[in-house]
Amino acid sequence: MVDDFWFNLQYGMNHVLDINAYDHVLFLLVLTVPYMFKDWKRVLLLVTMFTLGHTVSLILAVYGVVSVSSKLVEFLIPITIMVVALYNIFTVGKKAPSEKIGTLFFTTLFFGLIHGIGFAGEFRMFVGRAESKFIPLVEFALGIELAQFIIVFAVLILGFICQSIFRITKRDWIMVLSAVVLGLVIPMLINSELFA
Repeated sequence: MVDDFWFNLQYGMNHVLDINAYDHVLFLLVLTVPYMFKDWKRVLLLVTMFTLGHTVSLILAVYGVVSVSSKLVEFLIPITIMVVALYNIFTVGKKAPSEKIGTLFFTTLFFGLIHGIGFAGEFRMFVGRAESKFIPLVEFALGIELAQFIIVFAVLILGFICQSIFRITKRDWIMVLSAVVLGLVIPMLINSELFA
């Protein structure tokens, strides 16, 4: 039982930290980059909303409630990253991150739903014909949350170092990272199988 827990937890962590599936990392990067350590409660809530959306869509897919074309989902995932990156670029310095936070939370939840559906096929094979799919799913979600906190912490630390030690302005930090992510996402959209 404990072995199953650790296996499922690690499986969730590996899903996020997999170097070949870096879309998750890119999304978390653009989601976190506007914030500092003092905003930890907001960041924690945003990441949890993303995990919640991710988990809900996995539950719906595993139990056969929803079924979406994998080509469409693989196209929509880079769109979610692009939207957040563009939002960062066009709103940097214009308002405090606390404004319109409700919209941001619900958008993050919705984007989590899209990212979760993208992984549903693999997760369905992972749980297979197991009697209880719910427990492995919860353990998997905990692994995702843990990995996401590692990434978010790394982004916050990097932001702190760049802004405190190297004196990069917060505006430049947000603009550069969001632009880099945008540059990585555009080829993902162009090479999407949706248009193949």
